[in-house]
Amino acid sequence: MNTLELRDLGFAYGSRRALDGVSFSLEPGTFTALLGPNGAGKSSLIALLTRLYELQRGEVRVCGHDLRQAPRQALARLGVVFQQSTLDLDLSVEQNLAYHACLHGLPRRLAAERIERELERQELTPRRRDKVRLLNGGHRRRVEIARALLHEPRLMLLDEASSGLDPASRDGLNRHVRQLCREQGMAVLWATHLLDEVQPDDHLVLLHQGRVIADDCAGAIGGHRADGLAHAFDRLTTTKAPS
Repeated sequence: MNTLELRDLGFAYGSRRALDGVSFSLEPGTFTALLGPNGAGKSSLIALLTRLYELQRGEVRVCGHDLRQAPRQALARLGVVFQQSTLDLDLSVEQNLAYHACLHGLPRRLAAERIERELERQELTPRRRDKVRLLNGGHRRRVEIARALLHEPRLMLLDEASSGLDPASRDGLNRHVRQLCREQGMAVLWATHLLDEVQPDDHLVLLHQGRVIADDCAGAIGGHRADGLAHAFDRLTTTKAPS
């Protein structure tokens, strides 16, 4: 069973079409880069998957659960890191995690065990009592990832998660999420507009003007050129999508 299945997804803001016929799927334990220029529809897609926006057309299934017909079961399998931080800056790292565990209805003892596990895994144990506002951008992202993993999701969505980070922190976060993907067997959808966050063996979905214009292994899309992916990205995204 695929972890995520999208079929003919469409969405518009009034007369402006943001997504048009988007279809692709994610297998368990795979890292998928959702690549596209700014305005391609990546954030709109994440908003639909998390039900910040209501589906207008098409079908979404998460671990077999229809997002429209069984939203609670579908959303329970999701972990999400949004582009804009949603942490409470005046709470400590541990308090942010405990609050999220409470929202998910985790029993107190189980929540404490999982918080300890994620603090250790994200290398945040020494900062557990620090207020979030004292952390740098990279550590804040790690808190958000720890929070998203508390309920043991099968699918992790990250929307431009490296936005605002310095190059070293961006690279570290990207490598860290890939490691979690391998260790946890989660499917990861990493939305980005940065080519250097994509590796040749990644599953790559290229989004442009609300449409999927490539869906394959990144190496296959890029071909044999050293700058193959950059060349393919420029060629595919500078051509106006058909109306």
